[in-house]
Amino acid sequence: MVTQKAGAVRLRPPQNAVHRRAITMWTTRSAAAYGLVALVFLGLAAFVDGAGTLFAVLAFLTALAGACYAVVVPRWRYRVHRWEVTGDAVYTSSGWLWHQYRVAPMSRIQTVDTVRGPFYQLFKLSAVTVTTASAMGPLRIDGLDEEFARDLVDRLNRVTQATPGDAT
Repeated sequence: MVTQKAGAVRLRPPQNAVHRRAITMWTTRSAAAYGLVALVFLGLAAFVDGAGTLFAVLAFLTALAGACYAVVVPRWRYRVHRWEVTGDAVYTSSGWLWHQYRVAPMSRIQTVDTVRGPFYQLFKLSAVTVTTASAMGPLRIDGLDEEFARDLVDRLNRVTQATPGDAT
């Protein structure tokens, strides 16, 4: 029989969704990436003798795959990706076909950072990365409002500094 210490952190599904603007950001980012590849294929179709039709077909298939991806994946991702911060831990949920639930106790958190690439900046969003000594790597909360993410990082830094433990 396994007993649990009082106040121990348990793995459970987190409650909070990311910001709805994340859907638009993910859609735009994927459409831009697929569109760029399709444009390269179109350029090759125009300049490579004897393979123009092949590259034109590849451009069309890339654009079609990109459109399908841009319509389906961001919405699916929004439904699956969840996060929550309590006084004891940070919880995340992610994944497409295989869901991954992760928990980082406050005493194990080593660093908390934000990430804001060009698409994040365009849509006023941020990602928060919570690093622990886990072999699974950092926990990432992707698609938070930039001001909210800044406040969350400040809160996590205050809580982790006040939490006893060696973060290893």
